[in-house]
Amino acid sequence: MRLTPDALRRVRAGHPWVYDKSIVSVSHEGAPGDLAVVFDDDRRFAGIGLWDPTSPIRMKVLHHGKPTTVDRAFWQQRLADALARRTPLQARGDTSGYRCVNGENDLLPGLVLDRYDRTLVLKLYTAAWVPHLADIVPVIEELLHPNAVVLRLARSISAEHLHGLEEGDALVGVPPDGPVLFTEHGLLFEADVLAGQKTGHFLDQRDNRAYLRTLTAGADVLDVFASTGGFTVHAAAGGAASVTAIDISAPTLAAAERNLALNRHLPEVAACATRTVVADAFREMDRLQRSRTKFDVVVVDPPSFAMRQTDVERATGAYAKLTELAVGLLRPDGLLVQCSCSSRVSAEIFHATVARAAARARRPLDELRRTGHAIDHPVAYPEGAYLKAVFARVP
Repeated sequence: MRLTPDALRRVRAGHPWVYDKSIVSVSHEGAPGDLAVVFDDDRRFAGIGLWDPTSPIRMKVLHHGKPTTVDRAFWQQRLADALARRTPLQARGDTSGYRCVNGENDLLPGLVLDRYDRTLVLKLYTAAWVPHLADIVPVIEELLHPNAVVLRLARSISAEHLHGLEEGDALVGVPPDGPVLFTEHGLLFEADVLAGQKTGHFLDQRDNRAYLRTLTAGADVLDVFASTGGFTVHAAAGGAASVTAIDISAPTLAAAERNLALNRHLPEVAACATRTVVADAFREMDRLQRSRTKFDVVVVDPPSFAMRQTDVERATGAYAKLTELAVGLLRPDGLLVQCSCSSRVSAEIFHATVARAAARARRPLDELRRTGHAIDHPVAYPEGAYLKAVFARVP
């Protein structure tokens, strides 16, 4: 396969994607999962990856530089390298839920492997991985010794390329008959690995939740876009006087209530007054403002507002509106925690948007900390950076 000069430079620099429009020629058409090799005009090897004729990202680059053989030993080394990056997490002892493989950022593009104690969830974002599962799954078993490995699939993958596999299949062991339990900083959570969002829990916010826990003693906390209660439970465990959790999804808030119940044996959680509210976040925050309800801490962790580049302007407007609503709900010297999970909105734009919105509301921010990706969500290429958050006091 030959590429445009710009695409060839990107491959040699380590970028994991080759787009269909950057391909100059191919020797023949391939099927999902075929190994594709990139050569330069002098027939020198540049890279090798997985071919995906169903995607605009036609090739997922596995390796660049010198020629290599992609076999079981190759997969074993890649997984071992990824696990080595998580050694501090594995050594903690109080956290059994984390990401073992973060796709492109661990040089396994389009493949995510999450751990929930002894249950692993393998999520594929391209059918190109299906032909290689026979080699990869035994390597996962050998290195991680799971009770079960559950398969999750991106909606974009067509059944015709799955060779009989289905969403929720157990590649190892048997599928769990309900949510599985895992620990995060010593707190108990459930993960619906068969039907929950992503792979069952938003593991990427783990470090931000831990920091929040250190800041909530005696506080009245509002958790907006609360989902299954990750921030809610940590706030309660930190000694919050009360936590109000808002989400538009009743099932996810029911999971949040179950996660709180799992931790009621802790005196701090037992003493915390908790309330869940099924509502649109913008409308409920506006209603709370009009009723002059105030909080000491407001956490705002919305879903991605920018799925496409054309959505960025609308997304920044939504972030600004959320900031204005949030600071209006805070008591003097309250704490704002605001997050973004959109890779198309850069950290620079996000932080500037939040700061300007707070200033317009005459509640300028006194930033305590800006955060990004946790150790199990490394960033190896520009598009891989999506998560950012700000912790700020609001005078």
